[in-house]
Amino acid sequence: MAPNDNTAIRFIHGLCFEDLPQTVVRHARRCVLDLCGVAAGGTTTDLSHIIRNHAAAHFGAGERAARMLFDGRRVSLPGAALAGGMSIDSLDAHDGHVLTKGHVGVTVLPVLLALADAGCVADDREFLTALVVGYEIATRAGIALHASSCDYHTSGAWNALAAAALGARALRLGPAQTREALGIAEYHGPRSQMMRCIDHPTMVKDGSGWGAMAGIDAALLAQAGFTGAPALTMEDPALAAVWSDLGQRWMILEQYFKAYPVCRWAQPAVEAAMSLVRIHGLRSDDIRTVKVTSFHQACRLATRKPQTTEQAQYSLPFSVSILLSRGSLGTAEVGGCALTDAEALRLSSGMELHESDLYNSRFPAERWAHVELELFNGTHLKSEPHTARGDPETALSDAEIDSKFVQLARPVLSQARIATIRDRVASLGQAEGSLDALMDALLVAV
Repeated sequence: MAPNDNTAIRFIHGLCFEDLPQTVVRHARRCVLDLCGVAAGGTTTDLSHIIRNHAAAHFGAGERAARMLFDGRRVSLPGAALAGGMSIDSLDAHDGHVLTKGHVGVTVLPVLLALADAGCVADDREFLTALVVGYEIATRAGIALHASSCDYHTSGAWNALAAAALGARALRLGPAQTREALGIAEYHGPRSQMMRCIDHPTMVKDGSGWGAMAGIDAALLAQAGFTGAPALTMEDPALAAVWSDLGQRWMILEQYFKAYPVCRWAQPAVEAAMSLVRIHGLRSDDIRTVKVTSFHQACRLATRKPQTTEQAQYSLPFSVSILLSRGSLGTAEVGGCALTDAEALRLSSGMELHESDLYNSRFPAERWAHVELELFNGTHLKSEPHTARGDPETALSDAEIDSKFVQLARPVLSQARIATIRDRVASLGQAEGSLDALMDALLVAV
């Protein structure tokens, strides 16, 4: 298979905590804290309520059972992975990678928590090590699948391989069984059409919960003797270069963090609009019209009057307009009464969206936008080109990650529980018992 000599499988089973650079360990903790906040915020959505009730009704707890994230009910491992992944995915604020055009942690964290709660993860050091394995496998699988497939598929299509890798590691599958698990996960991962959800936003979103479920189930099937190899994204010799630097180049360090709970493609325009507000001291009622120039995929986020949070999270016009109207863009701005904000709807309805050949040529490695405003007094303003904050080059600070976590968690968790999660995440890898305390804080009902 490619890479030769089962390099990926050796990495899945052989990586140790001592192999991890301290920068990787610190970044892994940042990923966990950020995802915990998004998961907490996600519990307020209808999507999360529906999928957790669905898992409780239809994914009964068997020999191996795990509690659902921020829910507490015990279900099967695939059920816990499905519910956790879709709950995080319900609030579009989780980490991602530009070349995958999708998200890793949304699958890795709930799968790992389910395995840990089922007694398959030894301690906090193994938890962090396995988390890194998941990020490294998923990111490369995403890049490989985009390089070898003609369609633009959801993240679940490739992060299923990370779920299978984590399952194989936790269940101590042998190399042959692990190979089968990866093949099953790739074959059964949801090769769903991402642009369909961009054009028609609904609760199906990025397929990550389905990828989590398919991947962990693939490991269980392989353990029982089910076959499914090869995983072509890992074994095609033409893709060997994607996997050649495992353990040398740490893809987890290349993930971005979102400043806002909306599609990443809309965020360069949000930043550009905010820059004009800050420079000129504008209010929304100063603005007659808004013109956004960005790349093609961003301009497809074109819902003008969202009726649901899914439509709001996948709307560039509304994301920019609600920010201009309210001066902020958080969870409250993508649901509830914000969807009827008169000023936001006025600006969103009349917003012009234009593509730039230059910005198109830079996608997906770079995402750019600029904004032009016409004011009621006749003034025309144009921003500089902007990217989104939170990329490795424009990284959010530890304080910003912490503030985002608290902002997302505060409406649903007590201050004591928020403090416990924060402290236990910070202790991962260096304090005995930190994993058990973290699971107790994450896996009971809100």
